[in-house]
Amino acid sequence: MPFRFERLDIPEVILIEAKAFEDPRGFFMETYKHSEFKTAGILQNFLQDNYSHSVKNVVRGLHYQKNPHSQGKLVSVIQGEIFDVAVDIRRDSPTYGKWVGVVLSSKNRRLLYVPEGFAHGFCVLSDEADVVYKVTLEYAPESDRGILWNDTAISVQWPTDRPVLSAKDTQLPLLKDADNNFSYTR
Repeated sequence: MPFRFERLDIPEVILIEAKAFEDPRGFFMETYKHSEFKTAGILQNFLQDNYSHSVKNVVRGLHYQKNPHSQGKLVSVIQGEIFDVAVDIRRDSPTYGKWVGVVLSSKNRRLLYVPEGFAHGFCVLSDEADVVYKVTLEYAPESDRGILWNDTAISVQWPTDRPVLSAKDTQLPLLKDADNNFSYTR
């Protein structure tokens, strides 16, 4: 099996380690295989791929699309290193407002699955980083939402004291004021 799946402290968020097959030419690895992801409980079809290039200390997030256009994401780094974060924003969830974060890099070849009902963001740790992620639904601007990256109710421990942010991300609401229609179901 070329993948190892690890449920994090918020069990719906899954860290994935992909096996790389290396030789003197370099390496080959699968980054997604529907049958193995399905066996691991990730029952998603991905419909769009996104790519971002960022420089050191860029913080992107915390972003999500509300229902009916909510997205699950499969995040990986093809160059550089990031601190990747998922925040549970499902009302009535036992982990509502909690976050998990992991380092993803081109060297560790890890991927992070962030399900629907979570806000997502990352901070670039290396000089530059290229991040690619699959999403389960296409971008829908009318459902595009976010939460302020430094909301003290969430208290993400970002690994920078000099974040580089977009104007949009500095104007996002706090979690308590966010336009969020996710609810927790068991």
